[in-house]
Amino acid sequence: MSDPIMPRLGAAERTYDPPMASEAATQAQAQPATEQVFTLRDVMVAYAGVPAVRSIDLDVEANRITALIGPSGCGKSTVLRCLNRMNDLVADAEVSGRILYHDQDIYAPEVDPVEVRKLVGMVFQKPNPFPKSIYDNIAFGPRVLGMKGEMDEIVERALRRAALWDEVKDRLKQSAYGMSGGQQQRLCIARALATDPDVILMDEPCSALDPISTARIEDLLLELRSRYAIVIVTHNMQQAARVSDRTAFFTVELDEDEKHRTGRIVEFDATEKIFQNPADPRTEAYVTGKVG
Repeated sequence: MSDPIMPRLGAAERTYDPPMASEAATQAQAQPATEQVFTLRDVMVAYAGVPAVRSIDLDVEANRITALIGPSGCGKSTVLRCLNRMNDLVADAEVSGRILYHDQDIYAPEVDPVEVRKLVGMVFQKPNPFPKSIYDNIAFGPRVLGMKGEMDEIVERALRRAALWDEVKDRLKQSAYGMSGGQQQRLCIARALATDPDVILMDEPCSALDPISTARIEDLLLELRSRYAIVIVTHNMQQAARVSDRTAFFTVELDEDEKHRTGRIVEFDATEKIFQNPADPRTEAYVTGKVG
């Protein structure tokens, strides 16, 4: 890693020094409400030379939940994966344009994608706990990263932040597979939080959950917003309206040559405006259910 990116992405060894609750509250209040975490400009992602999304302009702010909505195949998850360079793992994927994390280009040649993923955690559509104990699921990331500190404290803190500690504190050594689906998803969120990220990405985290588990995840997101920037892909319009602060509506359009269908952002604004007074008729048709 080069020096310019190091202040944000951290050194090889990261220490664990949790602030007191009062200090954390003070830090949250002191942080500017509109601090830019990610800035995307004219981003295009192509697979095997065929554009999947193009002309993507998007801003992600600290202490805000940004929802990406739109029909299947419009590129929401593709854009989400750009934010922690997960598309690097896809054969023939090519990303162009500018993706800045705190004004630093995460696709610059000198930037290690592993360092990016340390601070930009990911929670997937289906719960994917490791075949380990609940404790070892949480401890896995901090151990790999060589984080210093009392591991019991790190595990407990992550589980508390994921609103799971009281449910599992007496069975930490038991397999994570014995948990319910909703608990497993909160475990995956706790696992992402254990490495002390700056951003949490969520790709339809409630699509496989029952309504009660979904409500718990949504409540958790609203609590986590005070600490993290969160970007969520969801097909659930009610969920986007309930939890997000800003919403980007994607659609699929034919390219100028009319050979390929490519995802684009139609409208990006405050969630209240997107759902109550959208500027584009295509947005209104989608959020009101006239088109799917």
